[in-house]
Amino acid sequence: MTYENVDRRGFLQQAGLAVTAGAVLPVLGSGSTSAAASTGTSADQLFKAGEFDRADRAYARLLREDHDNAHAMAQRGYIALLANRFGIAERFLAHAVNLAPSDIASKQRLAECYVRQDQLAPAIPLLRSTGSKRDEALAEQYAHINGAPWQVHGAQSTRVPWYAIDPLPFVEASVNGGRNRLFLIDSYATAGLTQEVAEELGLRAFAELTGHVGSQPITLSLGVLDSLRLGDLELRNIPIQWTGEGTPEMPRPPDGSRPAGAIGTTLFYHFLTTMDYMGKSLVLRRKTGTQLRRFQAKARQNGYDQVPLWLAGDHFPCTLGSLRDYGPRIITLDTGGLGPGVGTTVEIAERAGLEVDYDHPVDTGGTHFPIKPDRISLGDTVRHDADGIAGPSSPMGPGPGQSSQFGFDIIANFSHDFVRPFAITFDYTHMHLNIAGKSP
Repeated sequence: MTYENVDRRGFLQQAGLAVTAGAVLPVLGSGSTSAAASTGTSADQLFKAGEFDRADRAYARLLREDHDNAHAMAQRGYIALLANRFGIAERFLAHAVNLAPSDIASKQRLAECYVRQDQLAPAIPLLRSTGSKRDEALAEQYAHINGAPWQVHGAQSTRVPWYAIDPLPFVEASVNGGRNRLFLIDSYATAGLTQEVAEELGLRAFAELTGHVGSQPITLSLGVLDSLRLGDLELRNIPIQWTGEGTPEMPRPPDGSRPAGAIGTTLFYHFLTTMDYMGKSLVLRRKTGTQLRRFQAKARQNGYDQVPLWLAGDHFPCTLGSLRDYGPRIITLDTGGLGPGVGTTVEIAERAGLEVDYDHPVDTGGTHFPIKPDRISLGDTVRHDADGIAGPSSPMGPGPGQSSQFGFDIIANFSHDFVRPFAITFDYTHMHLNIAGKSP
């Protein structure tokens, strides 16, 4: 992996956008989380360390002492949102906004709480009240969606074979009732198209934002896609985005076919979703009680590994991982990351006792170096001697670069090469990541 690739991907993720639509824009809930974070220092320290349950109890104690502690209220709402506990998140975030109307992050998170539930109407005025150009553009896009977004039609479940597994997974999908097109599958993506495909489909941009990737100016367009069919399931009324010239081209499968776009977590969390690398397929199941119970029974019967799952920002999955014996601590899971299977900073790598190969930098600037941990893990799922990369601390994601954005420490990012031997299932109802398969 070259430094340019690392930096470009980080740039796109920091923008909070799919790889098909990158621009330098503010991200959800970045910056100060709420008013006066000086209160409740121990609770804040627990939160920063990723000890969310303990932090929540500490904030609860602060609220028993001071019912109008806006910071503690906001943090309890944020913790609930990370775990998709929508009723709790809504209650605390709404109260926090009432107590501190200038708390932009809590307004954004309350809006995101509604968006994740496909309740766009209450999200729109919140987004329009933040003063953020990004939020105003999203509000305008949502205002042009007639009816519920992400409507699911068709079968109870579907298994879509992968067109290719490397350099990243691809599937074929039909857009607006037309021919099948190629889509990149990426847990760090939202839902995006190339400009060429958007223009071919005649999509209208209801809002636009401008930014840069490097020195290249970029225009991000936000619209609505009528239909996306994956196997036996069809989704309708999809918020979609695309960018114009200057956007880095997406990876292509070995036959050189050009992808039409990328789909990721904003689609994933509408289903019980499995990226089955062993079976080379994408599995989507409706989130019915029957489907969830059936999968849980299968997971217990077959001894799937299970680790916690959190959703940061609007589409960034986080879980618990370890670098050798350093952990378990929060990591990000970016299945669309090319190259090494684990990325971290030089400081964290040394803290974890990993040998950093300073003699062979992987970039011309001499700031990123190879690492080869003898053991990295998610729960009991272990990879030995995985290729990795360690770089400087920076405000770029994924992994440690998103710590300041999310407000909690992240020790690493695990990507495609790590998960490739397994089948991983994102359960955004019970907030578990299930892992099947044997470690190589």
